[in-house]
Amino acid sequence: MIRLIGYLFGLASVLALGVAVVVAVYLNGMTKDLPNYEVLASYAPPVTTRIHAGNGALMAEYARERRLFLPIQAIPDRVKAAFLSAEDKNFYNHPGVDIYGLGRAILVNLQNFGSGRRPVGASTITQQVAKNFLLSADQTMDRKIKEAILSFRIEQTYSKDKILELYLNEIFFGMNAYGIAGAALTYFDKSVTELTVAETAYLAALPKGPNNYHPFRREAAAIERRNWVIDRMVENGFVTQEEGSAAKQQPLGVKIRRTGSYLFASDYFSEEVRRQIIEKYGDKALYEGGLSVRTSLDPDMQIAARKALQSTLLTYDQRRGFRGPIKQIPTTPDWGAPLADIPALADVPEWKVAVVLDVSADGVDIGLQPAKEGGGKVAAERLRGRIEPDNMEWAYRSASGDRKSAKSPQGVLAPGDVIYVEPLEPKGNSYRLRQLPKVQGGLVAMDPHTGRVLAISGGFSYSQSEFNRATQAMRQPGSSFKPFVYAAALDTGYTPASVIMDAPIEFVSGGQVWRPQNYGGGSAGPQTLRMGIEKSRNLMTVRLANDMGMNLVAEYAERFGVYDKMNPVLAMSLGSGETTVLRMVSAYAVFANGGKQIKPTLIDRIQDRHGKTIFRHEDRICEGCNAEQFSGQEEPTVVDNRQQVLDPMTAYQITSMMEGVIKRGTAAGKIKLDRPVAGKTGTSNDEKDAWFVGYTPDLVAGVYIGFDNPAPLGRGSTGGALAAPVFNDFMQMATRNTPPGKFFVPEGMSFVPVNRTTGMFALEGEPDTIIEAFKPGTGPADSLSIIGMDGYAPPEEILKASPQANQAVTSGAGGLF
Repeated sequence: MIRLIGYLFGLASVLALGVAVVVAVYLNGMTKDLPNYEVLASYAPPVTTRIHAGNGALMAEYARERRLFLPIQAIPDRVKAAFLSAEDKNFYNHPGVDIYGLGRAILVNLQNFGSGRRPVGASTITQQVAKNFLLSADQTMDRKIKEAILSFRIEQTYSKDKILELYLNEIFFGMNAYGIAGAALTYFDKSVTELTVAETAYLAALPKGPNNYHPFRREAAAIERRNWVIDRMVENGFVTQEEGSAAKQQPLGVKIRRTGSYLFASDYFSEEVRRQIIEKYGDKALYEGGLSVRTSLDPDMQIAARKALQSTLLTYDQRRGFRGPIKQIPTTPDWGAPLADIPALADVPEWKVAVVLDVSADGVDIGLQPAKEGGGKVAAERLRGRIEPDNMEWAYRSASGDRKSAKSPQGVLAPGDVIYVEPLEPKGNSYRLRQLPKVQGGLVAMDPHTGRVLAISGGFSYSQSEFNRATQAMRQPGSSFKPFVYAAALDTGYTPASVIMDAPIEFVSGGQVWRPQNYGGGSAGPQTLRMGIEKSRNLMTVRLANDMGMNLVAEYAERFGVYDKMNPVLAMSLGSGETTVLRMVSAYAVFANGGKQIKPTLIDRIQDRHGKTIFRHEDRICEGCNAEQFSGQEEPTVVDNRQQVLDPMTAYQITSMMEGVIKRGTAAGKIKLDRPVAGKTGTSNDEKDAWFVGYTPDLVAGVYIGFDNPAPLGRGSTGGALAAPVFNDFMQMATRNTPPGKFFVPEGMSFVPVNRTTGMFALEGEPDTIIEAFKPGTGPADSLSIIGMDGYAPPEEILKASPQANQAVTSGAGGLF
């Protein structure tokens, strides 16, 4: 018997040894191709890029995976407790694999064998880290064994807190949210520190299967799983029984956070920043790099820009009548369901989508678009309102706007028409009829001293059209280009008092005859440069450009950045080339800042995911600005290394002449500010583009208005009539809390009284006198000198304008002595 027992024991030992050898060989094979777990030390997941305004407010987020990385120290203990309770309560005690948990799972699976139930897992958080980071999700024995081996190695290499940090930042929560910080924002629009017990428990329930616990489609299952997690938190002592009971009574309270733009009216600005980042760093950096971008946007100015532009576009559009409803839907008893499917204007929250329910001569009864609840369910509430005839009278005009085609609302709307309406009072029941304007425009505001773009409005509504008319639309600037022609003239010997002939002229080239004309026709005879720019005389500008040569004008236009390469033909002197509002504003900033080159920027600074600055707009040098302490040294000075592209004296002369545009010229009566302001109107042929670009000592802004497919705006739709009021409205709002400044006068300039008509020195008491700015060595002419005088006799009124005008009349540039 003893011999038999010995035999069996030996056989068992051999078998055990054989099994051990087989297992050893198998495990050795498993370990040979295991991935390198040391890569976890350099974990850099795709992280959301965040765009901020100049005051730090969040503007927009861009990500393929909505994730914000949080170090373990920044994650509240209650959040950790919820996930430990839901996933791995023995996390801080096991070596990577929970033997007791594994045993329980085996017993449960044996009991459920043949029942069709899904096998119960026993993966620890460490095992999930190994699977998520290093392995596939295949349900195989080989993968589970590799997972266990890697878990032991990970536990030997990294601390428990590090492993938990990796887990909480990597796991998927559904709704394209990754990591606990991204999930808190996505589901509850909160930071992790603001989460309640109930909210934390629901998020801890999601990693098992986000779709199984969807907050809207499977709300009951979601609440059941959340409550299970709360019970485990109570059981493990992380919350009290009272806290747990209270948390289980709460609704899910999920509030899905919208993506895109978060700061009101900033959509056009955010999109331009997005394009620039992609151009500079590529798609991957934007959507995965976790960049922190601080822009130059001023939120208050942005709202002012939106309001000023929208108001004028609406006023212009309503003068041209009603073009019809958005669409037609059936007016069934439940009109709310089809109405809820029509997209609203997300960036024009003042407007509501509504359906016409009944129309009479006394007014229109409307039903307002119901809200959509979570999961796309239409809210049950049905709100109604009314449009009185007086609040839609503008719509009685025909679509051409030239006559009335209706006498009451019955001739405009019909039941089933879907329209836009705006409430007359925040909580009232009365509405006015609205329609999306067909005309569009763009506005840019900039700090002329730094080039920081403070506001961009690229059209009436970003929801209506994402095309940015401030930065992308190429339009003819018309007469707003003329200051660059006059700047070239002032740099080459002309003065603001130089006199040019304003009379018909024609040019012949290649058998083609070109006869430029002033706006409105007619001519005024000899006029000073100042009068030419104030009254925007085309004939004078063409003569001046012809006298200087268009190559010089093209050089200045390119130097200022209006065009990259300008065709040096005479028609270009009248602004017939195409450029953008942003370029024009940048060019005018040179006049405002004393002739320094400006590089417009929407981005102040970019930091990578680690906080390292990888881009900074400010490239001026400041020696000593980073001194650790004050030791009696002189104050540091910032070295201005920007290129001087224009004589500061010329910049002031142009500024002074454009102040005259505001006071006496084409913008007279349109600009009403409590501070010095200069600017120029612009109108292209057939009134297809209306411009105004102007500036105060500390702010420059430009506006254009026109149809996207260029078409006449209508007689009288000039820069002064359409664009200048937008500039005025914006500047009044943008400057109301800032003290007035003065335009800088370069040292050495002299101010001399001259006759406004002849440009000659004015005697004391002489009428029609103006104080004109002259550079050193220049002054008013001693004799009446008229450029382009050939073939014309001096008009009698010119000879009578000044006691000195009876001196010899000559033809030439004049002004440089």
